[in-house]
Amino acid sequence: MFSKLFKTLTVAALVLAFALPGLANAGTKDWPKTLKLGFIPTEGAADSAKRAKPIAKELERDLGVKVEIFTASDYAGIITAMANKHIDLAYFGPKSYTEASEKANAEAVVMELNKKKQPGYTGIIITKKGSGITSMDQAKGKTFAFTDPNSTSGYLVPNVMFARDMQIDPNKFFKQVKFSGSHGASILAVKNGSVQVAATNNIDLDRMIEKGAVSLDDFNIIKTSDMIPGAPIAVRKDLPESLKVAIAGSLLKINEDQKALDILQNGGYCHTSDSAYDIVRYLKRLKKQLAKK
Repeated sequence: MFSKLFKTLTVAALVLAFALPGLANAGTKDWPKTLKLGFIPTEGAADSAKRAKPIAKELERDLGVKVEIFTASDYAGIITAMANKHIDLAYFGPKSYTEASEKANAEAVVMELNKKKQPGYTGIIITKKGSGITSMDQAKGKTFAFTDPNSTSGYLVPNVMFARDMQIDPNKFFKQVKFSGSHGASILAVKNGSVQVAATNNIDLDRMIEKGAVSLDDFNIIKTSDMIPGAPIAVRKDLPESLKVAIAGSLLKINEDQKALDILQNGGYCHTSDSAYDIVRYLKRLKKQLAKK
């Protein structure tokens, strides 16, 4: 109870601080005139750029700096961009964040909430309704799509589920295994029949449903994972401390903007830290251990 109250008061203090006149200009001499915001391509670069706009708008308004949106064709492109200081902050998935924290000096500041205001989501494995594939046993010998090697729900989590819970090697269990490049691509591939089974997550499936690309009735959900920590927005650790705090406070204010939340298709953000993603690091270690057996 105390922990929850402390977090609530911390968020309120951050939001209040950056709403006070003139405070956003305190210590800004070391701030860059332009911030570059990267977005991993969960749905494809164009859709990711569209969802980045409310974040860019809020940051520009609160911080008084220009914000440019940067997208890449894969998750690794965003990690590399931060490692080379081509971007200052980025929306990552949990696994891609842990990679960026090691390789690109990334530091998580806020975590995405789902529409129930929970700080997490679930990985799912889907098949097409009417395909006759309603269980993993029936998925044997079919075509399967992961999302991206740096995806949490599209690669890391299903691999752990396969090895730990089902004792199967996907490369032997399925007829063909491929990478689709994005969650949106995986979902559409199952719907149109070019892939028979795919790993994705409940949030990205909901986003595809909301924009009318698919319907829940198009799919069977044959496996669901445990809760995964929500996607983080991370900054470069070497940015000025005052700027990092200002970015976090600005992002938390989005929670009060329903129009922005509708575009982002989430429940807002909560404060977070690097340690929140230690469970993802554990899953990465577990995947390696299971692969050796």
